[in-house]
Amino acid sequence: MVFSDAMPVAVGRPERLDSTRTGQDAASLESGLQELIVGQEEAIQQIVSIYQMYLTGLTSPGRPVANLLFLGPTGSGKTRIVEATAQALIGNPNALIKIDCAEFQHSHEIAKLIGSPPGYLGHRETEPLLTQQALDQYHTDKVKLSFVLFDEIEKASDAVWNLLLGILDKATLRLGDNRKVDFSRALIFMTSNLGAAEMGALLGPRLGFAPEPPKAGPPDGKLARKIRDAGQEAARRKFTPEFINRLDKIVVFNPLGEAELRQILDIELRLVQQRLLSDCVVPFGFSVSESAREHLLSQGTHARYGARHLKRTIDRLLVQPMSNLVASRQLAQGDWLRVEFNAEARALEFLRDPHGVWTKPAGARFQPASRANPESPSTGTGAEARLTARARPVLEEVKFGE
Repeated sequence: MVFSDAMPVAVGRPERLDSTRTGQDAASLESGLQELIVGQEEAIQQIVSIYQMYLTGLTSPGRPVANLLFLGPTGSGKTRIVEATAQALIGNPNALIKIDCAEFQHSHEIAKLIGSPPGYLGHRETEPLLTQQALDQYHTDKVKLSFVLFDEIEKASDAVWNLLLGILDKATLRLGDNRKVDFSRALIFMTSNLGAAEMGALLGPRLGFAPEPPKAGPPDGKLARKIRDAGQEAARRKFTPEFINRLDKIVVFNPLGEAELRQILDIELRLVQQRLLSDCVVPFGFSVSESAREHLLSQGTHARYGARHLKRTIDRLLVQPMSNLVASRQLAQGDWLRVEFNAEARALEFLRDPHGVWTKPAGARFQPASRANPESPSTGTGAEARLTARARPVLEEVKFGE
């Protein structure tokens, strides 16, 4: 019997359905990823679609939930999107098994993944990385998914690639002591910088040694196809057809332009505020002026290094001076710090607002409120207190404007 024989006789006009709509859980995941990931809509949609298939029980039986290879230049968000997926679904960005493939460049190092077989030196002395207990350790009552990340997969030895063939195809792995590991509830992510040089040449062909500024926006359709083809061709040159054939999708990440870096700056500043609230010994709130934002963006923008360079710049020009202010007791708990840009000094300057402190409402956002005591023993009185970020000697002089 075929399906057409079992279908009921239609009465009236058939209803047209919308196959592009997603369920509430998948929509929640998409919203969470879009809050943390910028400029990589294809990768977000791929993860959301796979999660929707998992929720409805329509993933392929006997295989991992998904096998994804992420390609693209460094700093484009390949590793970050895996951490963001774990954070959105489980609430912990570290709820994944991350394997740095640079540590597995020699074939004998595969024993760290599956353990040594009986009779070999070190058998049962150390637990393998890919055990069933390690795979299931982050399961919750609602989400029973595992996230396994093979970072920079192109640096791994052939032995690791051959090991992955069985995992990607049958969702099973045999450890050195013959224990079986089930990957049928795992999402397998692999990242690689393969093709990054070719992508950079397509985006900014130039002569000389001056750094190429990032483009103002994402590449257009024709250029995006060329970038995607360059990345996929580089993967096909590196990996065997058996390996490529076991991947569900090869996603090429777009290089980040100026607009995307501006959004990432806002995200990183929000994360700094969360750190100040949850981890700082003297919690305080802060705001950054538009001119200070432009300075951070100008110092942290580099076409080759992507978002990582911007994050390092925020740590160097903003977070490190804040730590000096806290250590030298120029800031007290509940203070509100204003970060401005001094055009003459070409540097950030830090000012404490004597008429506002932050309060912590239910949403944990910083909001100014009236100060009960505007005077502070560390700064005295005045309309505003100008703070010295470099109040103690440091090993290396940091010039904010250079």
